[in-house]
Amino acid sequence: MRIKSQKDFFAGLLYMAIGIAFAWGATNYTIGNGARMGPGYFPLLLGIVLTIIGAAVAFKAMVVESATGDPVGKFAWKPLIFIIASNFLFGILLGGMPSLGIPAMGMIVAIYVLTIVASMAGKEFRWVPTLVLGTILAIGSWFAFVWGLKLQFQVWPSFIGG
Repeated sequence: MRIKSQKDFFAGLLYMAIGIAFAWGATNYTIGNGARMGPGYFPLLLGIVLTIIGAAVAFKAMVVESATGDPVGKFAWKPLIFIIASNFLFGILLGGMPSLGIPAMGMIVAIYVLTIVASMAGKEFRWVPTLVLGTILAIGSWFAFVWGLKLQFQVWPSFIGG
C-alpha cells in the first residue's frame, strides 16, 4: 500500500506512539474499574483513545488520495530549539539551580524570560508585543496562583523581594 498523504501518515504514527506510551505508563499504577477508578485509569483510556485516533488518521492517509500528496517539509529546528529552551529556562529561573549556583529568580522574571525566548521562535520578533504579552501573563499568573490559589512560591528575585 502506498502512502498518499505523508503529513497525515506521520501525524497518525505520532498519535499512536504517544498513545501507546501513555497506556504503557498507566500500567505502573492501579487501574481499577469504572466504578472505582485508580490513578492509572484515565491515562490508560487516554492512551487507548489516542492510539485509535492515530491508527484512523494513518489508515486514512494510506487510503484517501490527496491532490499533492502532502509531503512532509523540512524539519523546523529553530522553533523546536527556542520553545524547548524557553521551558527549560522557565523552570531553572523559577526554582533556581543550586548545583550550578543559579539562584531562584521568581515567577515574574521567569515568565518574562519564557515569553521573550519563546517569541524568538517565530519568523519575526518584536519587543513591544512580546513585553506586553509577558506583562499580561505575569499579572494573570500572579492573580491566578498567588492571589487566587494562595500558592506559596517566590514571586520576585530575592534581591528585590527580600
